Order: sequence, then C-alpha cells, then structure tokens
Amino acid sequence: MARDLRGFIKLLEERGQLRRISALVDPDMEIAEISNRMLQRGGPGLLFENVKGADYPVAVNLMGTVERICWAMNMQHPLELEELGKKLSMLQQPKPPKKISQAVEFGKLLFDVLKAKPGRDFFPACHQVVIQGDDLDLNRLPLIRPYSGDAGKIITLGLVITKDCETGTPNVGVYRLQLQSRNTMTVHWLSVRGGARHLRKAAEQGKKLEVAIALGVDPLIIMAAATPIPVDLSEWLFAGLYGGSGVQLAKCKTVDLEVPADSEFVLEGTITPGEVLSDGPFGDHMGYYGGVEDSPLIRFQCMTHRKDPMYMTTFSGRPPKEEAMMAIALNRIYTPILRQQVSEIVDFFLPMEALSYKAAIISIDKAYPGQARRAALAFWSALPQFTYTKFVIVVDKDINIRDPRQVVWAISSKVDPVRDVFILPNTPFDTLDFASEKIGLGGRMGIDATTKIPPETEHEWGEPLESDPDVAAMVERRWAEYGLADLQLGEVDPKLFGYDMK
Repeated sequence: MARDLRGFIKLLEERGQLRRISALVDPDMEIAEISNRMLQRGGPGLLFENVKGADYPVAVNLMGTVERICWAMNMQHPLELEELGKKLSMLQQPKPPKKISQAVEFGKLLFDVLKAKPGRDFFPACHQVVIQGDDLDLNRLPLIRPYSGDAGKIITLGLVITKDCETGTPNVGVYRLQLQSRNTMTVHWLSVRGGARHLRKAAEQGKKLEVAIALGVDPLIIMAAATPIPVDLSEWLFAGLYGGSGVQLAKCKTVDLEVPADSEFVLEGTITPGEVLSDGPFGDHMGYYGGVEDSPLIRFQCMTHRKDPMYMTTFSGRPPKEEAMMAIALNRIYTPILRQQVSEIVDFFLPMEALSYKAAIISIDKAYPGQARRAALAFWSALPQFTYTKFVIVVDKDINIRDPRQVVWAISSKVDPVRDVFILPNTPFDTLDFASEKIGLGGRMGIDATTKIPPETEHEWGEPLESDPDVAAMVERRWAEYGLADLQLGEVDPKLFGYDMK
C-alpha cells in the first residue's frame, strides 16, 4: 500500500478514483468551486496539472469519500477502523490479562508498537531541492483561496511540527496557515493544542519556537495527526500503528525538528513569542466566515522539496468536505474507546450534517430506568473532543443509528418532551458557534428516545410491529415464483419518500 502521497495518488488512479485536469485553473476560488461540486456528489480525487501562476500541480479531494479514507488507512471497510480503535483503547487503559488468549493479544499489540517506531532516512527525498534566504518565496506555492470573503491564501493540510523545549517531545498538528508575505505566515491554533502549549513554554524561557511544515505527505499520517485521543504516544507512533510499520523521518536543514522523509515540501521557520498579525476571516467548518484573530507569526528561512513536487490541499465549509469524511472514519476509531469509557454504549454516530461533532446519536442496551440520561451525561465527559457536542440522542440497541429514518421514528414515537428532554445551561461552547447568546458559553440538550420502563412510565409500552418470521421466510423462498426476481429491494431513492436530496 501507499506510504507517500505519490503512492496514494497512483493507487486512486488504478482504482478509477482520480481525475487529471489539464485545463488552466485559478487557485483563487476556482479550484475550490470545482472540488466542492465533486465533494457534493462523492466524486473522485482531482489532480490539477496546470495551475495559474504556479509551477506545481495541485491535488485536492483525495480523501473526499469514506472509502478513500479507508484505503489511506490500508483498509477496505469502515468496520476495520474499529479494530484499530480496539488497539488504541488497550494502549489507553491496559488491563492485566486474565486469560492466555488475552495475554497473546496484548503481546501482539506490544509487537505492533515496536514495529510502529519511526525510522531515520539520511538521504530523504524531501531534501532533493533546498531553497534558503532571499531565494525563498512562498508565493511560488499554489496556495488556494477557497471563498470570496477569505482574507488571503491558505495552507490547510500541512503537518505543523513543533517541540516541547523542556522535554523534547514533538507535537504534530493540522492547523490553518495564512500567507502574510513572501516568507511569513500566521498559524491559527486553539490555546489547548500542542503547538500553542509549546509556544507558551518557549515564551517562559525567552526562546523562539522552531516550526516545520510538512506538505504533501501520506494521507495516513494526516489521519494520525488529526486523531485527538488521550494516549501518551507521539503522532509518529500513531501513524506507524495505523500503517503497520514505522514512518521514515528526516532531520530538517535549519531547525532541530523531524519531518516525514517523503514529504513533497517542507517549510522551516521560527515563531518569536508575542509577534502576531491579524489572521482571517476564513470560511470554516460551521458553514460561515469566522472572525479575525491575532495569531502567531512564523518567519520562514528555508524551503525544501522533492524533484517535480506536487501540492496537496483541501478547504473547510459546510459538509460534505474532506474534513467531514475524516471525522466519519475517526468516529469508527473512537467507538471502542468510548465503549471502554461508558460500558452501556453499544454504538454511537456523529452525523456529518451535524458538523461531525455537534450532535451524537448513541444506542444503549437498556437495563434500568434513567440509564439513557446517565449515558448522555457520561458521553459528554468521556473524551475531550465531545466537550462541544450540543445534542445527544439516546436510542435502543435495535435502532440503526446510521439510518436517519429510524432515529426520527424513535424520537417521534418514544419521546415525551416534558419527561425525556433535559437541558444543561451555561456549559463550555465552541467559539465558532454563533448559535449561543454568549460566545464560548451555551447549553446542551439530551433526548431519551429509548423505550420507557417503570417507573419512567406508569403504563405498558406498545408491542412493536414485526413481520411473522415464518411468513417472511416463505415469501423470501417464493420471491421468484411471484415474478418479482428482477426487482432489487436494496437502496431506495430517498426522493420516493418525499425527501429532496441534492
């Protein structure tokens, strides 16, 4: 399987999931508009070979479907992602094995960790061309501007690499960067992120923070960097666990940091604590333009790249977008970890249309009254990334939480708003969410859409309608005899049921 960007593009092309576009395109809004139309329809990845004002091709929408995310993770089906989640849950809270089989399983996991350790490449492809000093001009990169109201050109899929000045522990994150000049960019990160913590520590010691930006890497490494789970492992080790073997790293030319050896581009620079510039506005994942913030300024002194490099990018916005596809895959990885934290949870789903984190649907194996409310409260505190989930809907385990028709039926037939809806006021809120009266502070809602049992209700619950199993089996056997063999009863066009799906 692919272990760099070029290998992944080759894989997509072989599987009919890549289109090369030779027509001249503008990185200012045109690339995003073309890509957005593909994303809306689950279309293929795109490689723009003739970009206005640039010498390099631009790859976009490579991770625009869950199927392609799975391929990037060396898998074929989303359910396989849950197996990876089981490994991570064992690492997060290892338990002494009680059986020989459990000991063997844990031994295999430790062996996987050993295999996942990163290696060192002393002659990396990313150093084939080195540009320093006055020759460095970031305008040569085909940076895109997705929307007309955006403040400027941006980097969106760069690995932003920093290091703790006390412990030497690296952090790899995916943050938005705005072009400010030929050799400077601002970086937009939340104060709780690793890079921001490293900058605060550097400021306390009166030091500059070294930064490296790796562009055009194996999408698997991007997935590892985007996995915010509380395991004390580096993102490089994550990527090795994801891929089954260690990532090959290379030392940077001018800063004491390591980057993936097969990166297409690497930018090297420093942040002087306190040096900031205005960043934004930009279109964000909520579907609106965000605000303007003073953000740390990175001054770059070196750029290296492969021969004939290619540039990989994406952009945020109302789903579906590539970030939403990544979130769907991460949802599967979280599932075993969440089950370990909240034992009654059978499954959970973060719908893309709810921005992949604003609403959660949880199914439970209900055994006692009040359990749905307990599960909702436990969900909000189980993992840090669920802090900003506004709505939690709890259903019975026989409801397919990934079928909105079943979920809406459960809410409509099993919920008494007075009894089953509860609201928590004045809780921490996403600052990008304009729905709250006060930015950063808002409410949460839990909805118990499970079947009620005493004392939750004083009357017997109705018996659900189901086909007689003997009759259903007979009809299955006689289907062709009815002359209906040519009718396929699989996926149905939602428009037949009154939906307007565009």
